[in-house]
Amino acid sequence: MEEELKCPVCGSLFKEPLLLPCSHNVCLSCARNITVQTPEGETPVQSRTSASSDYDYLDMDKMSLYSETDSGYGSYTPCQLKSPNGVRVFPPVNPHRHCSLTCPLCHRSVSLDERGLRGFPRNRLLEAIVARYQQSRAGSASASSSSNAVKCQLCDRNPVDAAVMCEQCDVFYCNACQQRCHPSRGPLAKHRLVPPRVKPAGGGAASGGASGCSGGQQPPATARKPATCVDHEAENFGMYCYSCKCPVCMKCLDEGKHAKHDVKPLAVMWKQHKCQLSQALNGVSDKAKDAKEFLVQLKNMLQQIQENGVEFEACVVAQCDSLIEALTRQKVKLLTKVNKEKEYKLKVVRDQITHCTMKLRQTTGMMEYCLEVLKENDPSGFLQISDALIKRVTSSQDQWVKGALEPKVGPEFDLTLTTDSLLQTILLLDFCQGKDVQEIPLLKKMQASGSGEAEMETENEGVDSGPSVPAAPLLQLEKCCTRNNSATLAWRVVAPSANLIEGYILELDDGNGGQYREVYVGKETVCTVDGLHFNSSYNARVKAYNAIGVGPYSKTVVLKTSDGKGCVLAWFTFDPTTAHRDIVLSNENQTVSCNSYDDRVVLGTAAFSKGTHYWEISIDRYDNHPDPAFGVARINTMKDMMLGKDDKAWAMYVDNNRSWFMHNNSHTNRAEGGITKGATVGVLLDLTKHTLTFYINKEQHGPTAFESMEGVFVPAVSLNRNVQVTLLTGLEVPKNIKP
Repeated sequence: MEEELKCPVCGSLFKEPLLLPCSHNVCLSCARNITVQTPEGETPVQSRTSASSDYDYLDMDKMSLYSETDSGYGSYTPCQLKSPNGVRVFPPVNPHRHCSLTCPLCHRSVSLDERGLRGFPRNRLLEAIVARYQQSRAGSASASSSSNAVKCQLCDRNPVDAAVMCEQCDVFYCNACQQRCHPSRGPLAKHRLVPPRVKPAGGGAASGGASGCSGGQQPPATARKPATCVDHEAENFGMYCYSCKCPVCMKCLDEGKHAKHDVKPLAVMWKQHKCQLSQALNGVSDKAKDAKEFLVQLKNMLQQIQENGVEFEACVVAQCDSLIEALTRQKVKLLTKVNKEKEYKLKVVRDQITHCTMKLRQTTGMMEYCLEVLKENDPSGFLQISDALIKRVTSSQDQWVKGALEPKVGPEFDLTLTTDSLLQTILLLDFCQGKDVQEIPLLKKMQASGSGEAEMETENEGVDSGPSVPAAPLLQLEKCCTRNNSATLAWRVVAPSANLIEGYILELDDGNGGQYREVYVGKETVCTVDGLHFNSSYNARVKAYNAIGVGPYSKTVVLKTSDGKGCVLAWFTFDPTTAHRDIVLSNENQTVSCNSYDDRVVLGTAAFSKGTHYWEISIDRYDNHPDPAFGVARINTMKDMMLGKDDKAWAMYVDNNRSWFMHNNSHTNRAEGGITKGATVGVLLDLTKHTLTFYINKEQHGPTAFESMEGVFVPAVSLNRNVQVTLLTGLEVPKNIKP
């Protein structure tokens, strides 16, 4: 409330306050200081908007109505002083001249009549409130302990008693701190320094405004006299002029300007206005109560924002760290693949160096021997060995066929890592404002029946994407199924994207919860994948892509293949991803040939660990009597030598006349009879009896080739450039063959 009781000019508590026509108040002494002389007959400048500033006074200083040339009145001296409260103070003026007074708050100007400042009513109500406020503050100060002396607020250690207090700064100073921190010069010269007073019990410093405008001690309050009329000082107020909105005396009604105005008894209007003010205060009180509750709510919200911010930051950090961790794991896997490729290339080159060095040493030795033979002069002795030497030289020359002096591998790595779409997805990573995030519940598992329906379960694999990439496709569970070791998947688009979908990417894992790999890229929405492991559960997912980037994955579908018991029909092809680089595949990866004279291995896309399986290889081309090999192998068998030369392959190699079984470079069971163009070689893998048997033209060729077959086996073939074969799968075991 103290701010309501301070004069806007001097900044101290009101003393003898005058009520201006604009309802604002100023001290009597301050009103004298801000009164301005005006030329006779001139009307003072009217009020401006409440938003106007001290620049109004600067404009008034420059107005022509105060100039000597316009009025002939004399020189107007603009004010050069300001009160401690920042309001311009004017020097005292001659009361006999025409004067005006401008309200320091609303800047409304009013002319003074012959009574001067006495023409403004004295606000005795405000004066009484100021007196009560001073008495209550003085009582609080006297109730405090006399030993509670005011200390300097700027002393660093052991503060001494304060000597002065600045009313504007509201700070207590000792003499030393006042000279050092609050000198009486410069901008601080206008501040008012008063003797210090004892602090109230509440701990706040007493304001210097208690001294009023003059700074002296206020006398104790006494019973105030009744208010008297401004025009008739001997008359007390008795009525209220309803037209002029002010109290008047009886003489004002009889002979004054209020004679014909609507007046009412002062007591009646007093009660009526008190009632109106009370009602207005009730409304303000309710608003103040709401404001306090609102402040409490805002302060609580500050704490909640702090806590939620810390929690959300931790969540974002955890999500980003998980992405970084996943990227780090993927980096390790990629580097492992690169190292494997590097080791493979190094091994191939080292083996080729060793092989070429050995051949070169043999050829060089033979050449040196032949040169020594040519030096001999014995014709008969030369002719005895010349035929054999010529054959050896010719045979040695045939060893250096085309391609023998070409590197089997190149220095470049045929690996391409495409990160553009992933980088675009990372750059599009952002928060989704105002979006309801709901977890998608897991679908119930669908147990596979005897007809081979797929066992399916779904999980939320999707990652929220931006509006420009395609939405996650929806796998149609009713159309997804498995048969033996093949799986068929179908999907559809849930919501059309703003950009045209260019294709889909279907991915399956390895059937053992391992890494996903792409099995299909294209525009179709149905795909059948052959050559899967029997009795395995594969996780499948699909995503769409367009020109902007790759969309999120669909939900995951689990496909369970047949258990492989009994004789089942398996469909598979040759696998281009694991084949040697010299291998050439065609006819949808069912026909294979080779670019090299050396034997190269190609594997099938199916792997068997249970059941009985039969497939055939048709001989499409057979030139120069080569010896291709047919059989099974582990997935990591050597691909640059004949099948069966390492311990990870079991094979039968055959030419046009005879055949051998071979495992770990051990040749056994030579059998007569070979192959020609158009012949078929059958392979029967019976993992129930753990045996491997071979057939030529549907007749068993030799005894059971291998027994004790345990583990996982992949169909395999090795051949060179003189052979071309076609794979025939999905065959039943011939009736004349008893598995």
